[in-house]
Amino acid sequence: MNRIIRKVQAFLSVYYAYLLQYRAEQFLWILSGTFPLIMMGVWTKASQGGQFGLGTTYFARYFISVFIVSELTLVWVIWNFEKEVVQGKLSPRLLQPIDPAWHHVAEHVSERFARLPLILLLVSFFFLLYPQAFWLPSLGRVLLFMLVSSIAFSLRFLVQYTLAMFAFWTERAAALEQFWSLLYLFLSGVIAPLEVFPPLVREVARWTPFPYLIDFPASILMGLPVDIGRSMLVMLGWSLVFFLWNRWLWRRGLKQYSGMGA
Repeated sequence: MNRIIRKVQAFLSVYYAYLLQYRAEQFLWILSGTFPLIMMGVWTKASQGGQFGLGTTYFARYFISVFIVSELTLVWVIWNFEKEVVQGKLSPRLLQPIDPAWHHVAEHVSERFARLPLILLLVSFFFLLYPQAFWLPSLGRVLLFMLVSSIAFSLRFLVQYTLAMFAFWTERAAALEQFWSLLYLFLSGVIAPLEVFPPLVREVARWTPFPYLIDFPASILMGLPVDIGRSMLVMLGWSLVFFLWNRWLWRRGLKQYSGMGA
């Protein structure tokens, strides 16, 4: 166990030090992820017409929660893995006595720690501009939010890493992520809360993985009533599906991999 802990610490510390070299770039990436705050302005203005039954404070709290969740669950593994396969950089990692996936996991987890101070800075600035939207969740709710966000990150990582496996057969595996992002934007709650969608759309969406990547964690942070048991089961179910699919594609892909790309 101590040996595993030392390996984890080494991985995280190396990638954390690497990411600290690009702190300015991290800030720019966070600014590029402020799309939920733009949507907050749109829905806040629309709510003033009284057509949705949701007030401006609700939308302000919802979209700042969406911003926090989206930053905590951000994944970009498909672009890194595609480059490794196409350029043959995967070969040295296959010689190491560890699955190459753990390199990507360590990079993503370390990035959260490197980005956290900047996220807190932007959130604090947001509440200075919108003090009426400030709220303080209980400790138990914060812990539940962190647990659900961790599962949401794992699910999103599994989804994107599974799509990345197609890099063994095509040089444009990232195009699959672009198609996935279209569904993700509309059904996850990034563009609008699921509450404003028709009931049929909401019910169908809740059987897909999308709402549990953004809307579900954001609702927990806000203190909204949610079906935690069903939601957790759906998240774990989709995680298992993508994990098994990922391992199958990985074994098939290694047979296709030539050492110089797909």
